Amino acid sequence: MSPHRIKPSARTRLIVLIGALAAVAVVLSAAGQTTKRPISLDDLFKIRSVGDPQRSPDGKWVAYTVGTTDIEKDKRDTDLWMVSWDGAEEVRLTSSLDGESTPRWSPDGRYLAFLTSRGTEEEKKLGAQIWLLDRRGGEAQRLTEIKGGVAEYAWSPDGRRLVIVSSDQDPADEPEKMEGWKRKTKPPIVIDRYHFKQDRAGYLKRLDSHLWLFDIAGRKAEPLTAGPYSDTSPVWSPDGARIAFVSERGPDPDRAPDSNVFVVEARPGAEVKQLTTHEGPDGGRLAWSPDGQWIAFLLGDEPKFSAYNLNRLAVVPSAGGAPKLLTETLDRAVSGPLLWSPDGKNLTFLVDDDRVVYVGRVSVGGGLIEKMTAGRRTVSNISLGPDAAITLLAGTATEVAEVNALENGRLRRLTHQNDALFAGIELAITADFTSKSKDGTVVNGLIVKPASYSPETLYPTLLRIHGGPNGQDEWSFSFERELFAANGYVVLAINYRGSSGRGSAFQKAIYADWGHKEVIDLLGAVDQAVAMKIADPARLGIGGWSYGGILTNYTIASDTRFKAATSGAGSALQLSMYGSDQYIRQYEQEIGVPWKAADAWLRISYPFFRADRIKTPTLFLGGEKDFNVPIVGGEQMYQALKSLGVETELVVYPGQFHGLTTPSYIRDRYERYLAWYDKFLKPGK
Repeated sequence: MSPHRIKPSARTRLIVLIGALAAVAVVLSAAGQTTKRPISLDDLFKIRSVGDPQRSPDGKWVAYTVGTTDIEKDKRDTDLWMVSWDGAEEVRLTSSLDGESTPRWSPDGRYLAFLTSRGTEEEKKLGAQIWLLDRRGGEAQRLTEIKGGVAEYAWSPDGRRLVIVSSDQDPADEPEKMEGWKRKTKPPIVIDRYHFKQDRAGYLKRLDSHLWLFDIAGRKAEPLTAGPYSDTSPVWSPDGARIAFVSERGPDPDRAPDSNVFVVEARPGAEVKQLTTHEGPDGGRLAWSPDGQWIAFLLGDEPKFSAYNLNRLAVVPSAGGAPKLLTETLDRAVSGPLLWSPDGKNLTFLVDDDRVVYVGRVSVGGGLIEKMTAGRRTVSNISLGPDAAITLLAGTATEVAEVNALENGRLRRLTHQNDALFAGIELAITADFTSKSKDGTVVNGLIVKPASYSPETLYPTLLRIHGGPNGQDEWSFSFERELFAANGYVVLAINYRGSSGRGSAFQKAIYADWGHKEVIDLLGAVDQAVAMKIADPARLGIGGWSYGGILTNYTIASDTRFKAATSGAGSALQLSMYGSDQYIRQYEQEIGVPWKAADAWLRISYPFFRADRIKTPTLFLGGEKDFNVPIVGGEQMYQALKSLGVETELVVYPGQFHGLTTPSYIRDRYERYLAWYDKFLKPGK
């Protein structure tokens, strides 16, 4: 009898069955451990935003902020946390219902100061004040009660004083005290400024910000600067004798913005000395050299390029003299904070470079820029510790920014605020993307694919356009891109001409010529995704917010290929924005006044005058109180498409400014995005 035909015994069959079941159990267990779910809208308010890391003077701790969302109260809150330098321990420091921000250690490390608006309704009317948390224990105590509130502050090197930035108090806040106005209703708003509107601030009055010296022991504030201009960004000299700051002190800062670096002795009544005279923005977060001989600052472009500004790093003698440019050969934007090495030989800063942000360092003698971080990531909020190690925020497309230490060229994670949430989430596939526009311009960006992406399938594809235009889509976590990908969409995030990260000429290429080269670049990227057999040409969507909404309008008025669009906080009849929004200075310097440059204004308003060419169903959205791009921009386009019979809707968010801040409205916006795109790009869903 052949051995292959021998019947197994019952015992053998049982052993085999048990082994098979055990193997299945192992597989199922392993699968259970690794199975992840797509990201969902519910995750939006579980993400914790980490910010503003500040290392203690002894180097043992890093204070930072954590932003969370209270869904029941429909509001955001920010608390203070602390993590040990070895990353082994994270401690929550505050848990009040009022947000805390701007943690700053006293020079001896005994106190952690922060800003918050706490107390009774009357006390909250004063605005944010400085509070002190004694590291030896106890509850935080209010330090200041300054009318106008505290916008910025900095400790003196000896820890005995603070320099404070506070705004003039608005008389309308107390109408009962105004001469000739005793009613309980608010008095009329009287405007006499050239630049008279600003988002969130509203209508601008003659209210300025000035520097104050605050004696901690005596709890007494004395004015350090005065006059009809605003002073910001104060920083103490190493010996505590002087304070450098930034101010616009020209004949009419409203018409010709020209900030410069100033210095003043740290005593009331001292004479202010101007250090820079470059026409354009000089400033940023200033930094004194360790010997007090130099002040590092950011040197901007001339005023007419305000919308396309590219900052460079410079230093100026603190006693006066000619500035020295340190990054003349670097055709990339530099940003702060600016950090001097302890020996005063080098400066460290941030560099925006083609979809990434890295830490750079340069010798004060000039020369090549050293890259101190690498990889497809973005970093921010750098600060220097007592051992010269750098603390910063670092994130990637799949990692929300967390506090890191930068030591010997390597990053070391210190905080893990979001690890538990993302351990169970399967994120999208993000990659670099390059296309060539029809005029030969090479354009870079990102492509985000669903986690389950298959090269055998054509996908509904969304062209999501960033605002600015002076900004870039980069290797940082984007909930929006992840949400769309989790719902089956491929997302294109394209850095069209006008974006940062590719140099000055690339940024300024759209000067006084809006809606032209950007549209060519955006359409070229879509063509490339279609040619790569990724994007389904029959299921293309487009959308953006702010300048992204404006470019959406330009693009759907130029090309009918898109089957659905969302235009948030956008405009099309640009002529109607003159005097309606906050960009009067840019308009007159870049386009010209309408009564002399009517043709230019009509040319850049073509989406409205070509509205009859638009065939794309479009959802318009905006904040009711937006002074950046007023809701009238969306209302006009909604009315035009409604008149033409093109499917459209208009969503106005009550009480919201340019950027939505109420959590329920933010969620509503995402829900409407998905519903609109699904309706036209997934008709069978």
